Amino acid sequence: MCAVAGYLVVQYLTGGAGTPGCKVVSGKSDGATYQFSPEQAVNAATIAAVGTGRGMPERAVTIALATALQESALRNIDHGDRDSLGLFQQRPSQGWGTPTEILDPTYAANAFYTHLAKVPDYTRLPLTVAAQKVQRSGFPTAYAKHEPDATLLAAALTGQSAATLTCEGRPATTQAAGTDAVRTALVRDFGRDVLEPASAEVGAQAPTPTPSASGTGGGGRTVTLPVSDAGSGSGRSVRQRGWQLAHWAVANASALHIERVSYAGRQWTAGNTDSQWRSADTEGAAGAEQTVDSVRIVTAQ
Repeated sequence: MCAVAGYLVVQYLTGGAGTPGCKVVSGKSDGATYQFSPEQAVNAATIAAVGTGRGMPERAVTIALATALQESALRNIDHGDRDSLGLFQQRPSQGWGTPTEILDPTYAANAFYTHLAKVPDYTRLPLTVAAQKVQRSGFPTAYAKHEPDATLLAAALTGQSAATLTCEGRPATTQAAGTDAVRTALVRDFGRDVLEPASAEVGAQAPTPTPSASGTGGGGRTVTLPVSDAGSGSGRSVRQRGWQLAHWAVANASALHIERVSYAGRQWTAGNTDSQWRSADTEGAAGAEQTVDSVRIVTAQ
């Protein structure tokens, strides 16, 4: 009985963090799915954002995600073989950076892509070969088994597949919340250009470069992100850019206390038992526009 009670307490305090919590489905009719945790979702979204921000193609993002799945299970771990650290198990002693740098997911992803870009014709190589040329692992064929899951994640997190990534959105108890935190995380992953033009809109008021802590009141606080092809990278469409931002927000929902995400007439709401993207009309929420020129993110109060 004590063991059961202890388990239930842990599940309550962690929001059931031991369960997957997030799911990505195929944009095709093949029924493929992959379930993963909110922690993994945040890291996967960062890896994808950094890749597209550098103008890397979707194949590069797939390679990076498969590598991180093998090396760390998409967890930013502070240990590994010898001095290996972080998402990609990069080694300070091998010139990948300082321990502090490597444990920064944005830095680690950038370092991986920098090396991948130097591999001739990497988009045409088998995934395991391309990853191994960067990682030089003792298990060179291990990356291949992660390619199906990485392909699903990359399609969603680059915006190639629409409305395919969902999370339960249970809030983490130790993370900052609100529009300031959302904007800071967006800039961290995408760069400041993600808030252009004229930065993002908080509520009905134009923002300042340093966002205010005050909110709009009512049922939540809103960050409206402008979507254009200027930040899409690799010739991607405006719609793909929009779905990348929308999926990024859902992936970060637990960490940033995001309550609702709306884009292109579709809406995801935290806490739904089936965690689906639904028609904005069925949710009955104002402001979930049919247009593709903005993504709306509502944080919990």
